[in-house]
Parts: sequence; C-alpha cells; structure tokens
Amino acid sequence: MAVLFMHCNNKNEPEFHLRASLLVNESHTWFQAFEYFSEILEKRTKGRIVLDNYHSEQLAKEIEAIRLIRAGVIDMTTTGSPLSNWVEILTFCELPFLLRDSTDMRVLINSSIGKRMEQEMINQIGLRPLGQFPGGPRHLTSNKPIKHPDDLQGLIVRVPNVPSFVTAWEALGAKPTPMAFSEVFTSLQQGTVEAQENGFAIIQAAGFYEVQKYVNKTAHVVSWTYPVIGEKQFQAFPEDLKTIFLEAVEDMVAYEHKLFLESQKKIVSELEAAGMTIIEVDKDAFGEAAREAIYKSLSPEMQRVYNDILKLRAQ
Repeated sequence: MAVLFMHCNNKNEPEFHLRASLLVNESHTWFQAFEYFSEILEKRTKGRIVLDNYHSEQLAKEIEAIRLIRAGVIDMTTTGSPLSNWVEILTFCELPFLLRDSTDMRVLINSSIGKRMEQEMINQIGLRPLGQFPGGPRHLTSNKPIKHPDDLQGLIVRVPNVPSFVTAWEALGAKPTPMAFSEVFTSLQQGTVEAQENGFAIIQAAGFYEVQKYVNKTAHVVSWTYPVIGEKQFQAFPEDLKTIFLEAVEDMVAYEHKLFLESQKKIVSELEAAGMTIIEVDKDAFGEAAREAIYKSLSPEMQRVYNDILKLRAQ
C-alpha cells in the first residue's frame, strides 16, 4: 500500500518545476505572455513541465535573477542590456541614440550581429534567448518639461544598471543613478530620484503617472527584451520536451506581440487621462549631445560593431 501511495503521489509531480522572475507587474504584457506560456506549456506536456511566474521582482531584482539562473536556483526571466555586464556586445539591444525605429530594431535582430548577440548569451552567459519582446521607444518622465538637454542639468535620473545608460545621461548633463526597477516608484515618490526612463507600457504598468507629471518623448532607445531560460535547465529536458517547449515559446512570443500592438494604441491616451502631459522634444539635440560619449565608451571592437550597425541602417 505504501509503495502504491508513493507511486501515485510521484505521478502528480512534474518532471520539471520551473520558476520565472519578472521585473514588471501583473498588468504588463510580458507577465501576461509568461502566464499564457505557463498555461499552454503545462497542458501540452501533460503536466511534465510546470512554470510558476513571479512579477514585480518578487524573487529577485533583474541582475540578481540572472545570477540565480546561472546558479540553477531559478530558471527564467526577461532581460536585455543588463547582460552587457557579462558580454559587451549585448549593450546593442538597448544602446541609447543608435536605432531610430522598430524597422532598425528588426534589421539588427535578424542580422549576423543579432545572431552573434544571441549565441554569446548562450556561450558566455549560459542563458538561452527565446525570441524577443518589443519594449517600444524609451522616454524620460519627470516633474518638469524637458525639451532640450539644457533642461536636464543636474536632474537625478534613475537608470538601469547598464554602463551605456550612465554614459548617455551624464553626457546630457543629468545625474544618472542606477537602481533596481522595484525601487523606482518609491524613490520617485520620496524624491530620491527626480526622473526615470522607460517605454510607455512600463510607465503605465508601474503607475509612474501617480508620481510624475510629464512624459518627454526623447525616444532615446528603441529596445527589446529577451525572454530567457538557463541553458543548463533547457538542456536537461529530454528531446520531446525540448520540442514542445520551443513550440510553446513561439506561441508565447506571438501572443505577447499581439498584446503589445493592442496596448500601444491606447496607452498614451490613458496616460494623458491619468494626468500626464506628453512633451515633444528636440531629439536631434539629445542625440548630438550624447552620441560621441557613448561611442568613445565602447571598446575598439564594439566601435567596429557600432559602425557596422550604422551600415545596416543605411541599406
């Protein structure tokens, strides 16, 4: 009887119980896509893989989540330019004042440079990229209008822990302060930082309209994030589960893209209804003030990659 009970009990246990740590809250499209992924993955594997998702950096802040995945403590997250702390070429998925629009972004992702970025994630960091989630252009929020770099002087701006972001905002005259995303709202509320920069979707999902009056349309970064799984965790799957997992990934990415396009149509009007004012800025002035410092901050090899990306843009 005891043996039979143990057998029945084990039968209900998944072969792989995964955990994903996400920086966004439950209303964001990235988290919603992971929830959809969790549902179809468990169904298609007949319970052999179960994925639990944790929003708002409940398990770990973004950099720490990457370390925990590499250590095998957790399994999945979304990430992008913070990976440049391990491999420099990953800075190009969110390098300020490089890409102009989503067309430039897609060209880079599908180029040999984009493929190299993904391969180095696997080889050098031990993270397997699972497609891309678009982030939309990143804009600066503040409590005063910012139309020109001169308006930024001395402004304390929260930035992610990414060297190129620090370089860019310093060159523009601000005081960039790297900080975990989960700490930003409270820091804005308390005045520890005075501004932050993110895409419209994150500005809304994080409720920054409650503590910031203006969205200054700097569009300084056209970005994406990678949903990732630890390479060791992925390789532990038997071949049949790898196939099911990757097929479910494709559906997750398509689902998120649909949500993203739908949300972009209404977010700006909703932010305005919540009391924010959208400010048009002198984008050329921002780019001219920051590009040289960003370029000089790159290693000689990455400067060559930068120039190759500019050539891709011109094609």
